[in-house]
Amino acid sequence: MKRFWILSLLLAGVLLPAGLGTPVRADEGMWIPMLLNRNEADMQSKGLQLSADDIYSINHSSLKDAVVIFGGGCTGEVVSDRGLLFTNHHCGFGQIQYHSSLEHDYLTNGFWAATEADELPCPGLSVTFLVRMEDVTEALLGGLPEGLSEKERADSVRLRTQALKEATEAGTHYRARIVPFYYGNQYYMFVNEVFEDVRLVGTPPSNIGKFGGDTDNWMWPRHTGDFSIFRVYAGPDNKPADYSPENRPYRAEKYLKVSLGGVEENDFAMIMGFPGSTQRYATSYEIDNMLRVSNPQRIFIRGERQAILWEDMLASDKVRIQYASKYAGSSNYWKNSIGMSRGIEKLNVKARKQAQEAEFQAWAEANTLPQEGYIDALLKIREAFETSEESMAGLQYLSEAFLRGIELLAPAMTFARVSEIKHPEKTKSAMSDWYKDYNAPTDRKVAKRMLQIARENMKTLPSFYTEIIDNEFGGDIDAYVDYLYDNSVFVSEDDVIALIDDFSAEKVAADPAVVLGKSVLDLYAKLGAERQASAKQLAEGRRKYVAGLMLQQPDKAWAADANFTIRLTYGRVLPYDPADGIRYNHYTTLKGVMEKEDPKNPAEFTVPEKLKELYAARDFGRYANKRGELPVGFLADCDITGGNSGSPVLNARGELIGLAFDGNWEAMSGDVAFEPELQRTIAVDV
Repeated sequence: MKRFWILSLLLAGVLLPAGLGTPVRADEGMWIPMLLNRNEADMQSKGLQLSADDIYSINHSSLKDAVVIFGGGCTGEVVSDRGLLFTNHHCGFGQIQYHSSLEHDYLTNGFWAATEADELPCPGLSVTFLVRMEDVTEALLGGLPEGLSEKERADSVRLRTQALKEATEAGTHYRARIVPFYYGNQYYMFVNEVFEDVRLVGTPPSNIGKFGGDTDNWMWPRHTGDFSIFRVYAGPDNKPADYSPENRPYRAEKYLKVSLGGVEENDFAMIMGFPGSTQRYATSYEIDNMLRVSNPQRIFIRGERQAILWEDMLASDKVRIQYASKYAGSSNYWKNSIGMSRGIEKLNVKARKQAQEAEFQAWAEANTLPQEGYIDALLKIREAFETSEESMAGLQYLSEAFLRGIELLAPAMTFARVSEIKHPEKTKSAMSDWYKDYNAPTDRKVAKRMLQIARENMKTLPSFYTEIIDNEFGGDIDAYVDYLYDNSVFVSEDDVIALIDDFSAEKVAADPAVVLGKSVLDLYAKLGAERQASAKQLAEGRRKYVAGLMLQQPDKAWAADANFTIRLTYGRVLPYDPADGIRYNHYTTLKGVMEKEDPKNPAEFTVPEKLKELYAARDFGRYANKRGELPVGFLADCDITGGNSGSPVLNARGELIGLAFDGNWEAMSGDVAFEPELQRTIAVDV
């Protein structure tokens, strides 16, 4: 018999508590720190010597006050009362590259500031502290009329969100961010303090900070010294201030104590940070699209572009420095996509999702009414993917091959959006920063390849293919690209500076790079509109499916997907068995660095001579473990993803024992299905 009681529970929206129920295992789940009282007993039974209030509190300093968003996509931790901050080398890589030149190649040689006066300012880099978080679900969803369409619901939530954000920020220097959880079934507000004077203090050379390169990325055993050091600066009142030589190191009330005690197998470990994105509630339809369309396209397009970049980087130190950060950012997600598809197929994730969906559908049909929306939730998701697959594939090609792939389009479309230059000197400075890391000959090669593969693989092409390449160049893509780069003002920094001095919107509109960019964006808008038609249906289907799962299994601990908000995960320092007959130890040592040195692959496996000398002398100081080894990395069965890079790995006393920087290859499907026996966090030993 169908039960109508669900309607009374839901009211206008599903108001379900995050992390509903009792946690079922310690190693799965990115838990909301504000709600850790639900996990406290379990964590303490595993060895934690702190209370939930020691980890998150708004009434006194707690661990959350030392954990920050670093830049726009990583985590960092404050380790001194003078604002000293640790994060990963790959998180600081863009800033290290920014300060590098042929004269000061900090990428290759590393950098260490001897005094605070020697620390290097990092324009555009910010560090964000969480002041407090608040459940605002009732404020956004409470009292919404029944029967609203998905668009009406979204519009109402958006207006309420803006009003609440403005009211929270009024009269303060804080910034509020309101984020949906469980596909819009719940909302939290995060009130932040953002510091924008951040300076580079130290970084090891890349043959330590990126030791292993792409070959070792996402792999274990790992021997990468993936760390860099920065400092947060503040105004005289210890509040955020624009960069000034007069600023002083941020006075941190709470900072992490560094432990030199090392780690042993089965030790308690927990990680706080800002995981970026997971899709644990993804259905089999989303998994199918990922395996057939989005991952294969990303792997192919980025692989083609990266091969061109890598060839030019090997041929020129100047190009190597210019493209080091761009290449690293592209290749990281490229290899992630390869590993994710491999893991999903090997671990039979799609079939497991299908089994869960069959159980859910049977429950919904037996226990809910059609008007509640659970019975057809999966149907809405399936139909949305079926009707939007072609437009989604096209959008991805436009994004990867054109808007991300061809750099020339970035300045071209920036100038195409303005009718006048209001701040010429500031614009010139921004352009100089951009062109510092631009090599037109490399971009020209990339453009030829991107235009070719788009023509071969896209079902609907931007109009410039027919109107310009075919009509004016007889279909010769290379000839068109040569014309483009020979005639666009945006190829040259000098020409762009001259344009700023004598700006003409008409001249910009006629530039061949702008013509190309507008053609791409026109198709992007068309495909986006096609996709939008199914996006509302997809959003409703997902929201109802997730809410229904929670009602179907009310005693299960449902951890929210990652969405770049602060989370805590906990587990143990553990080895794992990647395959039959193979066991991976829980830590690696400097010995492994020496063993991996490979003269045939100097770009990835070069060992600094000084490090060899120290190793030969066994000069490990107080950093050796009790076996006389120098630890490099270790494993913990904690639940992390992108955005957790740089996150502090803490022991039972809340002391810093490592920096999380990667996951393991065998469990790359973890973003859509956690694998407790296989999934591991890879951390560099502090």
